[in-house]
Amino acid sequence: MTRMDASVTPLRVGLLGYGLAGSVFHAPLIATTPGLALDTVVTSDPERQARARAAAGPDAGDVRTVASADELFARADELDLVVVATPNKTHVALARRALEAGLPVVVDKPLAATAAEADALADLAEERGLLLSAFQNRRWDNDFLTLRSLLDEGALGEVRRFESRFERWRPKPKGGWRESGDPAEIGGLLYDLGSHLADQALTLFGPAASVYAEVDVRRPGAEADDDSFIAVTHTSGVRSHLWMSAIAAQLGPRFRVLGSEAAYVKYGLDPQEASLREGARPAPGLPWGVEPEFAWGTLGTVEATRPVPTRDGAYPAYYDAVAVALHQGTPPPVTAREAAATLRVLEAARLSATESRVVSLA
Repeated sequence: MTRMDASVTPLRVGLLGYGLAGSVFHAPLIATTPGLALDTVVTSDPERQARARAAAGPDAGDVRTVASADELFARADELDLVVVATPNKTHVALARRALEAGLPVVVDKPLAATAAEADALADLAEERGLLLSAFQNRRWDNDFLTLRSLLDEGALGEVRRFESRFERWRPKPKGGWRESGDPAEIGGLLYDLGSHLADQALTLFGPAASVYAEVDVRRPGAEADDDSFIAVTHTSGVRSHLWMSAIAAQLGPRFRVLGSEAAYVKYGLDPQEASLREGARPAPGLPWGVEPEFAWGTLGTVEATRPVPTRDGAYPAYYDAVAVALHQGTPPPVTAREAAATLRVLEAARLSATESRVVSLA
């Protein structure tokens, strides 16, 4: 993991939004990244403002809270980076506003509702010479890092099928914009968990040639998709089968990857989100993202398998790479064009489910 020298003058970050994404993921990771400093948090909720100030700690007394994006952008010349962690429907407008103000931007996934919108933002960022990155933190999940290392080693042989799941047991809808049936909200699991699943598949196995999907609303009273499946055929020949569900009374394996020589099977979720929700923070020299041995995945065939030590999860690596990119001019850890490619898969999935057909992307 490449980290900035702690002696480097930190870049000042404005964080738009202090809900789940802002408070659990972005604020803690920004605040603990050398080369970055959380300067301003935007939320109109007084309780969230108080929590943001309290979470900043006694050594971060200069972290301020403001009630609106207007107040943040009025101080654009005092900031070096804007992070958009607001509801999905606001991502494009706020990212565009930041870029037009001359500020680099990180946007929580999904970057936009459509690939065309994502590409338009990428065009603007390139015209202005500004960083634009999507927060696809699941590339730094422990299981994903472990699988990637196994693929690099050729431990599975030729991969034929990649099975990946984000499943939950939530038989009753929770409500809120994430479960709204209004298309303008960009809610539902396809764009929520599907953004992670599709991004991981494309990162591992390359561009999609075709997409087939089943997108369903299962729970009584639910408005948005809560049980969906995507089959991606990659131009490499690998097939990715991706499940996202809120109605899984028993959970399937997080990964099941079938190769010509062996398979890798892994259950359970990376522990970093749970740690962040509990208030834990990554710190230099201290364990982070460590998984107990009983949770390790297995590698092998029906004749014999062996446990594979899970690599430590590394969410801090995302903002480390952002800091390096801003200080040194290197590429961001996730590009807007990569986010657009993910959105093309999700758009194709929606079309496939609506029209009951395979959608070609080649």
